Amino acid sequence: MKQPNDDSSNLSNTVAIPTDLQFLRLLQIHDSAFPIGSYTQSYGMETYIQEDLLRTKEELIAFCTTFLHHNLVFGDAILIQEAHEAARNRDVDRLLHLENLCGAIKLAKESRDASINLGRQFIRTVSPLVEDSYFDDWKNRISANEIKGHYAILYGIYCAVSDIDAHYAVLSYLFSSINGLIQNAVRAVPFGQNTGVQAMHELAAEVVAAAGLVAELTEEDISNNALGIELASMKHEYLYSRLFIS
Repeated sequence: MKQPNDDSSNLSNTVAIPTDLQFLRLLQIHDSAFPIGSYTQSYGMETYIQEDLLRTKEELIAFCTTFLHHNLVFGDAILIQEAHEAARNRDVDRLLHLENLCGAIKLAKESRDASINLGRQFIRTVSPLVEDSYFDDWKNRISANEIKGHYAILYGIYCAVSDIDAHYAVLSYLFSSINGLIQNAVRAVPFGQNTGVQAMHELAAEVVAAAGLVAELTEEDISNNALGIELASMKHEYLYSRLFIS
């Protein structure tokens, strides 16, 4: 684990603040209408819903908090941070290693498939928007079946070639992931949009804290402690009815 800087609470001393254009680019790729298919994924949440374990705002917040801290922080978020650094250094071998690691830590087939499907749709969508031959190379590797194309790795590469600081890459990814879960929960659970808005408002501080923690972590800290969520993903295909893929 990295040792935090004494002045790590002052972001201006540790990270590059996005320019207005970079900020808008982040907003665009994390918009709910951005066509990568995140609206089709529940990451086991639908299993919890049908088992009547997730019916209230408090239960939704608890699920999202667990997913945030025990799945995203010690999984995709670290991988994004590591992929960002490797892409800045044009370290192909390192990125290929991270690509394999990303698949290995996702225990459920549904989780792995979601990561790949989102990643492939992401790179297809953003490729026309990025003028960088290094980024194009990763699309070609997918076409040649050299890599699976996991979302976290491709997203980290995209942010690196777009000069978006790793902290904001991670922060926006975490926020978007949790917000997407909440929006999908609103579609599947009998409570309204106002409840979803309130839940995301309460979770925002957790997202900020999680992004700060990621900055102190390295590949050595990667783990998957959200075993209940992984098991729920595995059980998903056996549900009586399904609104989501995972």
